Amino acid sequence: MRDNIMKICCLIGSPRLNSNSAAIANRFNETAASLGAKIETFVLNDLTYRGCQGCMACKTTSEKCVLEDDLAKVLESLKGADIVVMAMPVYCSDVPGQVKCFIDRTYSYMPAGYLSGSPSRVPAGKKLVFIITQGAPVDELFADIPKKYQDFLKRSMAFGESHLIRGVGVGGGGAVGVPDPILKKAEEVARAIVKS
Repeated sequence: MRDNIMKICCLIGSPRLNSNSAAIANRFNETAASLGAKIETFVLNDLTYRGCQGCMACKTTSEKCVLEDDLAKVLESLKGADIVVMAMPVYCSDVPGQVKCFIDRTYSYMPAGYLSGSPSRVPAGKKLVFIITQGAPVDELFADIPKKYQDFLKRSMAFGESHLIRGVGVGGGGAVGVPDPILKKAEEVARAIVKS
């Protein structure tokens, strides 16, 4: 944290403009902003970018992804953030393609020796807030998705702590009224991790 202002990079992964996952992220962000945090939000669906090309330049000739597209600024913003918020729905039993392409590009944060323990190129200790919604009202269904991605992101981005906000049975064509307990959890997580 620089200048005592906590910086948040928020990624909205739903292709729907007024989605349930975005509504939860917005509640987190509003609470964080009221505590003095500076928030930069990126709606992935509004950006033009490609997934990882497997060129390995980030392991051989460059310290970052060599693709020059809209995702480059997102990857840089994330490196300078204290908290990263990732909000998305479950699509076809996984994260949406927009999010998967972003996650694949975080491979560039892992140096050539990452398999033998070299640390991430992202400063360690960031906090992750992983927000995921699903229309299916069954807790056990898709419960593996957050864990899988939180584990990977902890390795690629060296997160110090991770917070999950999961909306089960919250789905439909855009924000259809996220239940108050889920919105309150977003507020509680923001208050717990944002220091004004």
